[in-house]
Order: sequence, then C-alpha cells, then structure tokens
Amino acid sequence: MNIVLFDSNQKKYFPLSFTRPISGFRYGILTIKEKWAYYYNDISVKTEDYLQNKFHLNISNDNLWIDSQVLPSDDLIIELNNLRDGEGLIYNDFVIAFRNSDFNLEKIHFIKSNTNISSLEKNVDLFYKMNNQIKNDFELLTKEKKSAKLDDSNTLIGNNIFIEKGAKISCCILNSKTGPIYIGKNSEIMEGSIIRGPFSLGDNSVVKMGAKIYGPTSIGPHCKVGGEINNSVFFGFSSKAHDGFLGNSIIGEWCNLGADSNNSNLKNNYEDVKLWSYENESFESTKLQFCGLIMGDHSKCGINTMFNTGTIVGVGVNIFGAGFPRNFIPSFSWGGAIGFSIHNKNKFFETAKKVFKRRSLMLDNTEQNLLDNVYSMTKRYRNEK
Repeated sequence: MNIVLFDSNQKKYFPLSFTRPISGFRYGILTIKEKWAYYYNDISVKTEDYLQNKFHLNISNDNLWIDSQVLPSDDLIIELNNLRDGEGLIYNDFVIAFRNSDFNLEKIHFIKSNTNISSLEKNVDLFYKMNNQIKNDFELLTKEKKSAKLDDSNTLIGNNIFIEKGAKISCCILNSKTGPIYIGKNSEIMEGSIIRGPFSLGDNSVVKMGAKIYGPTSIGPHCKVGGEINNSVFFGFSSKAHDGFLGNSIIGEWCNLGADSNNSNLKNNYEDVKLWSYENESFESTKLQFCGLIMGDHSKCGINTMFNTGTIVGVGVNIFGAGFPRNFIPSFSWGGAIGFSIHNKNKFFETAKKVFKRRSLMLDNTEQNLLDNVYSMTKRYRNEK
C-alpha cells in the first residue's frame, strides 16, 4: 500500500496550519508524520492546494489514506494492514482511514475500529497532552540504541536520559525522575541550565546558560532557547534566546522572541482561558486554566514584549512597544498595544530572506508563493481589501 496522510480540517488548526500540513505538527519529540514513519515507508501528504507544491503527494493504484490528526499505535497498525481495497475504519463516526485508488469516500465500506484511537483534537493538545507523547517517542527513538556518555561535571537525578552523538552538555542539572530527557544530535546545553523532564531538545539546537526548563517541553531542531520555559513546544528554527518566561505555549518556525519577553499563562481570576477560534470566528473556552501563547511562523516580538493569557499570533507578525497587545493578532500585522497596521509584504520578504540566509538556507519561490497565499487568505482579518 501507498501511504498518504490527509488533512480533513485545516482551519481548525490555524495559525499553525497556515504554513504546513497537520502531519507536520511537532507533538512530543517527533512530528505526526515522523511518528507514522516508524511503521510505514515513503509517506506523503494530501493537504491544501497552496501547500501541496511544498509538501509531496504521491498517489498509486493502491493507497491507504489516513487522517493526519490520528496517531499511530501497534493495535491500529494491525487494523489498517487488514483493510482491503474499498474498506475503511471509523471511530465514533470519525473517519480514521480508508483504502482506495483515489480520495473518494462514496463507495467505501466502513468498519468500526476496536482500537482506542489517539488523535490531535485541537492546537492546545500540543502542550496539554504532550507528556505521554514525549514518553512514547522517547521509547521509539532510543529502542536498542546506546546513549552517548555525559561528563562528570553534570548532576543527574534519575537515569532516564538519552544523549545522541555530538551533543555537548556541561555543568547542568538534569532531572529525569519526572520524565525522560532526550538530547538530539549536535545540540548543546550550556553551563548552569536546570532541566526537569519530560524534555526533548532537537538536533542542532542550543539551550543558553542558566536556563530553567520545566517539562513536558519539546524544543525542535535548530532552535535557541533560554530563560524560563514551562510546558511549551517549539516547532523548529525559532529562538527565545534570552531571559523571560514562556509557559503553556506553542511557537512555530522562524519565530524570534526578544529579550525579557514574557507571557501570562494563568488569569488573575483563575477562570478557564479563552482562545480565538478561526473555525468559528469567536473567542472560545479552552477549558484549561493554564494556556499561554500560540505563535504562527515567521512572527517576531521586540524586547520586553508582554503577551496576555491566551494570545493567538498569526503568521508574519512584527510586535513591539510597551503594554499588552491584544490577544488575537492577525497575520502580517505590524505594531503593538497602541494598535496595528499592515506589515508591508515586500519588507516581510526582505526580512525572511535574511533570516533564512543566517541558517545557510534560501527563501525559494515555493516558500514565497506559499507565504503569498497566506497573506491573501488573511487579508480580511486585517480589514484589508
């Protein structure tokens, strides 16, 4: 079978899904697609047309279409492998997967799954339900592998720690009694850092000196983080390199949080936090007491930025100035607490090219066209005609 992960409700996961398929979300140590890659080879994705140019889709005469919100498990894999052509799996009326030559549900015979299905139901799950995901991914990544050694300058509490080759760690405190700690290839944890698991640090990422990180927290590849971080996820290629607090938050790719930026993750009245819903175009309760910041790709904030509880920042936003900016900031906005104007698209691309160049990468036409589509899609949120 040819394996395809398909997106069924992209809008539900904005702003993170403006720039990637849902299977590209980091949920634990791995992305959802990377989790499936432990069971199947050559996985491709079916997503929105404007994303498809960047994210590969391969179709054959025999395809297994799997909803990208669904997470793999050994029991589910058995059920999927037993599907015949024209059959599909459902769980509580939710289509998990189906086997067919094309993406067509009309003639599919659906069978109820007997497996307890796990899935990504909403953005906040990425931090709220991250604990078990880090633990599961840790087992996948470290199975039958031997960890690199840590030098004696470190203080270890517990022994549930795995270090990949090339990682550098000195004079740090690592507590894995509360959950596993995974350190990726060629990453670095600088002196004086204190880390409490579950925690993962992606390949080529850096934890700056004296950082305090509470798990469950997942830092993707090519990130720089410092200060105080609690129960948060960085997708990759983003920085919070200085002091300041980040809690119960999700940071996309190519973001930068200025020195001493902070977010609130708890309301003063201890009520449940509300978040902007792109799907219903209103603020809705998360049913969570702790919820911080969700920031889309290519967004930046200046020094001493203060984010209120439950803030949604879109793609390509530039935030600066004193005071709390509003808690829903549309994509390609420019400003802060005193108000926002439109982030000039040409200036945005000039900055993005410089950011890519610093990583020895190039902002190619495919990436520019994708972001150009997001700019057009989000005009109405900026009241732009």
